[in-house]
Amino acid sequence: MTLQGQRIVILGGSSGIGFATAEAAAREGAELVIASSSTARVQEALTGLPAGAQGQALNLTDEAAVKAFFASLGGFDHLVFTAGETLQLGTLNDTEIATARGFFALRYWGAFMAAKYGSPGIRPGGSIVFTSGLAGARPHPGWSLGASICSAMEGLTRALAMELAPIRVNIVSPGVVKSPLWSNMSEADREGLYRATAERLPVGHVGEVEEIAQAYLYLMRQTYCTGEVLRVDGGGGLA
Repeated sequence: MTLQGQRIVILGGSSGIGFATAEAAAREGAELVIASSSTARVQEALTGLPAGAQGQALNLTDEAAVKAFFASLGGFDHLVFTAGETLQLGTLNDTEIATARGFFALRYWGAFMAAKYGSPGIRPGGSIVFTSGLAGARPHPGWSLGASICSAMEGLTRALAMELAPIRVNIVSPGVVKSPLWSNMSEADREGLYRATAERLPVGHVGEVEEIAQAYLYLMRQTYCTGEVLRVDGGGGLA
């Protein structure tokens, strides 16, 4: 149950939770391949990872590009999907359908295509780890889009755990975390969210990306776990 020498592909690995997971896996001696939509962010991320880490820009909504990416990789051990743009909040009446479809195109269909084209390259004993969020279980007004995607991803996880067995398929469900997910909010609103959340949570603080990264590492190491949702929310599901 070690990641030493294992090859890990992290889609969304140039920032936030994905990059924190890459850093944590690197400290355990894993070989890393990261991808995200921005060439500049990928190159910047690689400067913070050990020599030998690989990375490239990849449009995860482009089926041909995703297929070609995995065809060029060769074998690997684990696939982690943390990709996603900033959270889209808004009431049903104010949500543009094109915007909603675009959100699903990356967060759901991007993950679906990654599993479709990536799973044939996963070596025996390997796994896939997706990402959802507390919104699926505890939504607030204006969170219909995020809540529906989180729920869809958890359903996909359970289905693929059966279909792709013995590849293990699990999903991490974070609560409120200090990450680029909230970058579309003003600094004052963002800090207000963090403060109010910390006061409500049993643990007394908002999550850090380094804390959430440990959940992904656990699911990659844990060989007797599949089809599971690992909630790392500071007790948000109880509060």
